[in-house]
Parts: sequence; C-alpha cells; structure tokens
Amino acid sequence: MQEIRGQLTMRGIAIGCAGCVLITASSVYVALKMGALPWPIIFAALLALFALKAVSGGRFTLNEANVTHTVMSSGAMVAGGLAFTIPGAWMLGLGEGISTAQLLVTALAGSVIGLVASIAFRRHFIEGAKLEYPLGQAAAETLKAGDAGGRTGVKLFGAMGFAALWSLLRDGLKLIPSMVAQLPIPGVVFGIYASPMMLAVGFLVGTGAMAVWFAGAVIGSFGIVVGAPALGLASVDIAQQVASCLGMGCMMGCGIAVIVRDIIPLGVRTIARKAGQAVRLNEPLGLTAAACATRPQMRAAACSSGVAILAIACAAVAAWLALDLPLGVSVLTVACAFVACAMSAQSVGQTSIDPMEIFGLIVLFLVAVVANVADMQLFFVAALVAVACGLSGDVMNDFKAGAVLGTSPRAQWVGQGIGAVVGSIVAALTISALFQAYGPDAFGPGKEFVSAQASVVATMIAGVPNMTAFLIGAAAGFALYLVRFPAMMLGLGMYLPFYMSLTAFLGVAVKGVVDLIHRRRMADLSEDERAARDRAYSDTGLILASGLLGGESVMGIILAMIVSASALIG
Repeated sequence: MQEIRGQLTMRGIAIGCAGCVLITASSVYVALKMGALPWPIIFAALLALFALKAVSGGRFTLNEANVTHTVMSSGAMVAGGLAFTIPGAWMLGLGEGISTAQLLVTALAGSVIGLVASIAFRRHFIEGAKLEYPLGQAAAETLKAGDAGGRTGVKLFGAMGFAALWSLLRDGLKLIPSMVAQLPIPGVVFGIYASPMMLAVGFLVGTGAMAVWFAGAVIGSFGIVVGAPALGLASVDIAQQVASCLGMGCMMGCGIAVIVRDIIPLGVRTIARKAGQAVRLNEPLGLTAAACATRPQMRAAACSSGVAILAIACAAVAAWLALDLPLGVSVLTVACAFVACAMSAQSVGQTSIDPMEIFGLIVLFLVAVVANVADMQLFFVAALVAVACGLSGDVMNDFKAGAVLGTSPRAQWVGQGIGAVVGSIVAALTISALFQAYGPDAFGPGKEFVSAQASVVATMIAGVPNMTAFLIGAAAGFALYLVRFPAMMLGLGMYLPFYMSLTAFLGVAVKGVVDLIHRRRMADLSEDERAARDRAYSDTGLILASGLLGGESVMGIILAMIVSASALIG
C-alpha cells in the first residue's frame, strides 16, 4: 500500500465522493433529457484541482488531484449505462415492476465487471498498444496546466474557454446551429457538427486511424445506405439495417479478436512466468534474497487474481438471483461483457467515443439467439453490459492520465471502485425517483424525457434486424484485427451517424494542413532547432486540442446541472 500513500487520501476521497454525487445525478438527468452524455473527466479534473487547493492551501500533489478526480467522474458512466437502456422497458410497458434494488444490483454488477476488465486490459492498451486516449491526455494536461499556470495555462484555458462559450451559445442559448452544411440525402444525416470537441478528437486520433474510421463511414452511408437503393437492391430502411448490423458485427468481431490474440496470450505468459518463478523459489540451492523478496509479490498476485474471480462470480450470481436471469444466461452475459469491455477500451482509446448502449445491444442480441429469455430480462442484460463498458472506458481514460502524470494505477483503481459504488447508488435512486415522479409515459420520443438511446434498445429488443449482416461483419472484424487492421475503427465508422465521422475527419484534415505549414517553416532551420521547434509544436497542438475537448465537456456538465436544478425547483 506504500505506493498509494499520498495519492489516495481521505480528503481526496471525501471531495471525490461529494463531486461524484453531483455529477452522477446530473448525468442521469441529461442522458434522459437530451439523449447525450458529455464525458465529465475534464470537469472533474478541474473541480478536484481547485477543491484540493482550497482545502489544503495548495499543499497537494498532482497525483492526489488525479486520483480525486478519478473518484469524482466514475458515476457518470454508470448513470449512462442505466439511462441509455432501462427506460426502454418503460416505453414498452414492461418496467412497472423494476425496483430500485434491481437497478442497484445491475449497476453494481456491471461496475464489478468493468473494474476487473480494466485491470486485465490496462497493460495491453496503455503500455503495449499505447492508444491515444485523447480525453485521458486532456485530463493530464488540464491538471498540469492548472497547477503550473504560465503560457501553458493560458493556451489550455484559452482553448477551453472558447469551446465552453461556443457550447453555451449552441446548446444553452441556441444562437449557433448544431449542424451546418446539411444536405437532404435519404437515409444519411449529412452535415458538419458544430462541435470543437469532435474536431479535437479527429486532431488527436491521427491520420491513419481517422482514415479507416472515415472509410467505414463512407462505405456504410454511401456504399450501402445510398448505393443499395440506387441500384434497386434494397429499400433505404433495409440498407440502414444492413450498414448498422455490419458495423456492430465488425466491432464485436474485433473485440473477440482482442481477447483471443492479445489478452489471453498475455495472461498465459504471465501465469507461465509466475509458475517459473515459483519453481525457482522452491529450489533448495541458489535461493537468493532477491528471489525470496518475490514471494510476497507472488502471494499478492495470486490473492488479487482470486479476489477478481470471486468478484466476477458474485456479479454473475447477483444477476441470477436479483434480476431473474437464468444461471447460464447470467454467466454468458458476464463473459460477453468482458469482450464488450475490450471493445469499449479500444474505441475510447482511439476515438474518445464509447457507444456503451450498442455494446449492450450486441450482447443482448447474442443472448436472445441462444436462450429463451423474457424481454424484461434482456433489458437488464443490456444495462449490465452498458454499465460495464461505460465504467471500463472511463477507467482506461483515467489510467492514461495516470500514465502521463506517474500516478499509481492501484490508487486510481481503488478510487474508481469507490466512485463506482457511490455512483451506482446515486444513479439507481435518481432513475427511480424520476420514474416515480413522472411515470412511464414520460419516457420516449416526443415525451418529457426523450431517452433516445433507450428508445433504440426498445426498438431493437425483438432481435438483430439483419443477422446475416451482423455475422458477416463479426467474421470480417475478427479476421481484419488478426492481420493488424484497425477493424474497430472501420465498424465504428459504419455504425455512427455520418455527420460525426465527417466532423472528426475535418479535424484531422486541419491537422494535416497545419503540419504542412509547420514543416515548410522549419525547412531552413538547423537539425537541433528543428527538433526543439517540433517538440514545442507537438505540445501546443496537444494542449489546444485538450482545451477544446475539455471546454465543451465542462459546459455540457454545467448545462446539465442547470437543467437538473431547474427541474427540481419547478
């Protein structure tokens, strides 16, 4: 526990839990009301930084602030997992009997899976694949700039202020349109999303990954949704189903391939290494002090693995007993949730997008194919998986921030667990309170709470719209990942609305133009001067993009709080 001392503190936990309550309750409301959920990580980082400054008089470390904001942001994704799925049952008239206890069990079971999966995946995605995790980097830069001030702070908070003001004018005051350059293309939402955040995502993702993402969008939207009806092969509705199922299948196949190619071999190698150490330690000769010192580490590793297995088993049993899922279905859901968490970790790492309800739908479809499960229980399956994926994506963002700042992963993971428990309780109570206050008829398109994602789940609950396309996509995603092609990005592009992919692509296009201008300016400089300027240029780009990401996220949370407060007062 020595490594977490000074990072996971009582004051940090207290501040983090208080912020978690506030952010989770607001996240529930905004997810139901607006059909969207801004990442709270930047807002939580700023709130944690300034709260610690006020409480400690400036005597704290960035690692303590990082762990504190980890606690604070955890509940938002738990809230999203419930809000994006469960209200669909109310829309179909199935959810009258859903209890607060069942919502709590769903949230806690999903949180356990997400937490254990994040530990299993951290080394591969953070240290091995070195994925970008733009929001995690943004959080780290926010903490460093907020602590240091100076020109770095001016750049970061200037960009953050611009994005926050833009978001206020667009979403709060409705003075800026959300979409520009729209074209009336049947089946395709064509336009540019007026979002600094999406431009920054494209800027940070990079040219290669973004090219595959955008290629998927072009293939799905124009090759299938526009092309198939034009050739008389299918209607627009059928073409949309084919494109979305291909995209979902591709992401699912890629997630399975991550487990098969990367995670399982890593675990086997780790077990073999530990076994080899155990054999050496039991040799009567040559037993060194260094070797003896590894005994406690090995015992700790074995204990941690045992605790993780026990926690997962408890999650499966809780789903079986409290959610009325058949035991086999409960076990299958937990296993598939691990695969979905791998998909979530990779998607967030490359795009900062976590379509958690889609991962829940994918597992829901698989369960519906192999078992005869009541519709209400299928909503619980989707919610549990969505919570697991949402929390897993959030943890991986935090791990990336920790890698930049040198924070103990153990301290962050413990903090995330504390926040997940608090967030699960708050999210379950808030959703139940809203249901009791407004009734089931308040949820759905055109209602008090639009609940757009839950409406999709309700629409799709009857089964996969096109199983053939889904299976083809899954096989393609699996095969492509095995040959090291970024299949997740391809599938994501096929599934997401075209305007999001186009906006992110414009972000990387801006980066290309700026890079070209920079290279031309550096052409006449010496090698040493060029290297120094390149480092400064790279740092400035990261800081400005992080500010744009953070500003829109922060304003999204503030607007959510205002809406929540207004509803409570009214």
